[in-house]
Amino acid sequence: MWGYLSLLPAFLAFWATAGIWTVFSLAVANKAVNLTEGFPYISRCGNSPPQSCIFSQVLNLGAALAAWTCILRYQQLRDWGVGKWPNQLILWTGLLCALGTSIVGNFQEKNQRATHLTGAFFAFFVGIFYFWLQLLLFWRMKRLPQPGGPWIGPLRLVLCSICTILTVAMVVLHTWSLRSASAACEWVVAMLLFTLFGLFAVDFSGLDGCTLCLQPGPGSPSPPPASPIALKVQL
Repeated sequence: MWGYLSLLPAFLAFWATAGIWTVFSLAVANKAVNLTEGFPYISRCGNSPPQSCIFSQVLNLGAALAAWTCILRYQQLRDWGVGKWPNQLILWTGLLCALGTSIVGNFQEKNQRATHLTGAFFAFFVGIFYFWLQLLLFWRMKRLPQPGGPWIGPLRLVLCSICTILTVAMVVLHTWSLRSASAACEWVVAMLLFTLFGLFAVDFSGLDGCTLCLQPGPGSPSPPPASPIALKVQL
């Protein structure tokens, strides 16, 4: 039986996918984009209101869900015995991806192009790197448990490889002014990243909950049993 925490990455994948396609539909309906002129980039669909408002809300909530998913994954890997530095590298890479997603949603391309592109770099390139780091970790530490059976690792490898190839193709095609083809690559990469996050539902399937525990820093006196610092909250 799957724990309720597996719903978090599953909902993240559903929310992000449904959200950006809703933005796309609104942009087409409002004639903010013209499909006869070519297939639009995701960001172009979210440039103008009212779809820009929905675009921001979708990506902000998606970024929050992604950050919380990365934190849970960090705790899970720590409990499995993964070292501090590789685990923290994976965590901060995932949090940068979430931050970039929020930046993309809040700084529209037509208003803050440089800031928007910086966020897109974190969301796409750093996001793909986040999943490659986890694949490398599981390849180096074969003793780590792998919920979901032997198929999950090869599936992630295939998805990460396709993401990498299409991301490179997206940049090259944009440089060659083949904007529709480049935009199509961007949409596929976004869908694959949402799928990769959604696959964490398999990893979280054995979790019944998590506990928040505040720990005193080095040199701090040990708190008495009734101290709020020792409070544990079951989530």
